[in-house]
Amino acid sequence: MSSPSKRREMDLMKLMMSDYKVEMINDGMQEFYVEFQGPTESPYHGGAWKIRVELPDAYPYKSPSIGFVNKIYHPNLLLYPNPSDPLNGEAAALLMRDKAAYEQKVK
Repeated sequence: MSSPSKRREMDLMKLMMSDYKVEMINDGMQEFYVEFQGPTESPYHGGAWKIRVELPDAYPYKSPSIGFVNKIYHPNLLLYPNPSDPLNGEAAALLMRDKAAYEQKVK
């Protein structure tokens, strides 16, 4: 077994033993879903999100492909949003303009 394969197995096993819900796609170890809960003490508390992860053959030397299955309203997917460097310009603008309205939209 090559080193990238061992790393993939080790990382996947750690993820499966964590508090996250992991659901394999097909029978391989390269594609799976991960479900996670919104952090406590954040407007996302109580929410659940599911991401699809695809590990390339060259993982960990090549980054995984990750995408949300369900929508999330956030400027750049950090617990502490950085609205000055957004991936979602609309969310960033609302956060900077009206934090209460942003938090209400998140909930």
